[in-house]
Amino acid sequence: MTSVINVNLPEQSYEIAIAPSSLDQLGQQMASLKLGKKVLLVSNPTIFKHFGERAITSLTSAGFEVASCTLPPGERYKTPNSIQKLYDVALENRLERSSTMVALGGGVIGDMTGFAAATWLRGINVVQVPTSLLAMVDSAIGGKTGVNHPHGKNLIGAFHQPRLVLIDPDVLKTLPMREFRAGMAEVIKYGVIWDAELFAQLEASKRLDQLRYVKPDLIDIILMRSCQAKADVVGKDEKEGGLRAILNYGHTIGHAVESLTGYRLVNHGEAVAIGMVAAGQIAVVLGLWQKEDTERQNALIQKTGLRTQLPDGIDIEAIIETLQLDKKVQAGKVRFILPTEIGVVTITDEVPSDIIRQVLYEM
Repeated sequence: MTSVINVNLPEQSYEIAIAPSSLDQLGQQMASLKLGKKVLLVSNPTIFKHFGERAITSLTSAGFEVASCTLPPGERYKTPNSIQKLYDVALENRLERSSTMVALGGGVIGDMTGFAAATWLRGINVVQVPTSLLAMVDSAIGGKTGVNHPHGKNLIGAFHQPRLVLIDPDVLKTLPMREFRAGMAEVIKYGVIWDAELFAQLEASKRLDQLRYVKPDLIDIILMRSCQAKADVVGKDEKEGGLRAILNYGHTIGHAVESLTGYRLVNHGEAVAIGMVAAGQIAVVLGLWQKEDTERQNALIQKTGLRTQLPDGIDIEAIIETLQLDKKVQAGKVRFILPTEIGVVTITDEVPSDIIRQVLYEM
């Protein structure tokens, strides 16, 4: 499978290139964009061990001068301190405005590299080479970059679109099972908010909890349809003035759960799954969604092996309080994305706190 999806934007459109073994074509692909010769490759030690030398070989063969920097893995290291390290390496290697930072890794590496690129010299090029399913279908696309504040996820950030997103499905073979399942949460999200056909394709699969049980043609469908959905939404609303907010389905409560558990107990995909279960039930209580549809959603989430209940011991009132720090709060009201049917959602800030509380206590 080789596929190219265009993200059409007013100022800087770009391609999402999906192809097996495309990591070895990274340098060639970047050379075609007429970028400056200096490149800073950013990864974490585990990903760099698997793919770093291949990426560097491809880049140097295409004439790029490559420096590299590895950052610790995990959401708890997505902080301004990590960005400072990237700035130091960028300064040491004299990165210029024509230079490029390449993010080789999952969502955490992609977010941090993108933010560093957005702010170094007031903005240099960034290329996203996602290595996790979650990053491939979601975080590497759309230009959202950022780091966490101690009181909330991604409160510090910038919109900075990549020049290219290069997806090599073969790298998923090294992805831990837990991370594969985390990515499936975002795939299910696209089915609920945008693509009923994708949802149906997922339902037809017997198992979705491990890569080895998912047929290669379904992986192709997952990547193409998820990336196309993200590209369609971002193309219509680049900076979340309206429609793009639907991509946060499951994230409102999910981010609060991540933050309150210190980014250690549940990962992003697991938190989004919990958030989708909660949002689905809120929609049912409000009379927006049929009970049968939320049961279909929850069954699909369970098929991936993701949890559908809140972690033991989490403080429900702390979740309610943390929601007020969400980036989507407007005039003190929390915005929720709630489904009305499979493939269709609505955006509302009219969700009473007592209903949120009721749903959470029932989880």
